[in-house]
Amino acid sequence: MKVKFVMLSISILLNGYWFTTTEAQEIPFTLEESVTYALENNADARNARLEIEAARGLVGERRAEGLPQINTSVSATKNLIVPISPFPAMFFDPDAPEGEFIGVQFSPEYSAGLTATVSQMIFNGSYFIGLQAAKTYKQLAEVDREFTELEVIENVKKAYYSVLVSEERETLVRANLGRIDTLLRETQILFDEGFVEKIDVTRIRVQRNNIQTELDKASTAKTVSLRLLKLQMGMPEDQDIQLVDEITALESLLDADRLLMEEGQPRVEVEQINTNYELATLDLKNNQIQYMPRLDANYTFQRNAFGGSFSNLWSGDWFTGSILGVTLQIPIFDGLTKKYKIQQNRVQLRQLEVQKEFTLQNIALEKFQARQNLTNSLKALDVQRENRDMAMEVFDMAKIKYQEGVGSNLEVVEADTALKEAETNYFSALYDAFIAKVDLEKALGILK
Repeated sequence: MKVKFVMLSISILLNGYWFTTTEAQEIPFTLEESVTYALENNADARNARLEIEAARGLVGERRAEGLPQINTSVSATKNLIVPISPFPAMFFDPDAPEGEFIGVQFSPEYSAGLTATVSQMIFNGSYFIGLQAAKTYKQLAEVDREFTELEVIENVKKAYYSVLVSEERETLVRANLGRIDTLLRETQILFDEGFVEKIDVTRIRVQRNNIQTELDKASTAKTVSLRLLKLQMGMPEDQDIQLVDEITALESLLDADRLLMEEGQPRVEVEQINTNYELATLDLKNNQIQYMPRLDANYTFQRNAFGGSFSNLWSGDWFTGSILGVTLQIPIFDGLTKKYKIQQNRVQLRQLEVQKEFTLQNIALEKFQARQNLTNSLKALDVQRENRDMAMEVFDMAKIKYQEGVGSNLEVVEADTALKEAETNYFSALYDAFIAKVDLEKALGILK
């Protein structure tokens, strides 16, 4: 199916009528192709994939913190007013009284420096926990993407079924309008020949106007449903699409017996909670390890130059210096900040445990409700199917009786109204059955 969709896209591109063309061409989509397209183009699905890319960047960022950090700097300064420092006068004049100072300028007017610093983390417990947390966050992003894709599949399927039902309703109303138009013409002829009264023609004309109003509503509902489907698929609004599947042909996909016996798979919501629990656990460990010291090694290389003018500064001598050392940071007291952070972490873990317990109970309830809803929807579908068949029989008999002169046109109008209602109820029941099927698949964790 994926190959078929790719070949379809290539064919569209080669024929030069992709979304940017002025002559929009209808693109056919089955239900499965609509889902496949949506998983690639839906805005939420695309953002979920981008979030995974961002998570990969976070993992790389955390890993980079443990690598050597190298920095260089170049500086040049000019003392606009060279500072004067006090110096004992007796160093310059032995006869100077004790305690007398003279001002001396020690700083050069111009100075320049080149410094390179290399630091390397030797031990930092937070680094390893942070690296593990970044990887876990990436796993959470992947789980969130799966959850988003399930929502996209659910929304696209429901929107697809909604369009099919809306199209079928419009077709039914058009067919109903055609029957009424035929009956109106026949009744008008009978009225012209004096076999029926004026009220018979008026009654049918009123029925015809009501059906025309319903047809306008059905056409609008189909347009709105189709635009909603394109929105869920990530399809440009100005691109026309054609749904290949028909609602009656998809009825065989209900497969209720197998689905009602399905035990299901682990739900992605539980996996989300488990991953968040792992992240909270790592956060707790990170706060606990803050009590341990941190050890870093560093090396600094520098060259400095001095001069009385800017030109002499670069042509003069440069003096080299280097420093090698280690830094040990030992936490002593932080006002109990870490203690309260750890306390919050433990509360968060308990909250996630409660959330998981509630989620499991809620999933069990969803499965039960979804099974009951599907069972009831299928029973209602059987009833509405039978009602539709009987309503069609009643309409045919009423029309034959009217044509043979043994029945009234009121019976025909009433039978037509009952048939229209029965057909609408049948397709509504069929739509409800498909929605119940999607809900049960979601509850069982097998929607994808």
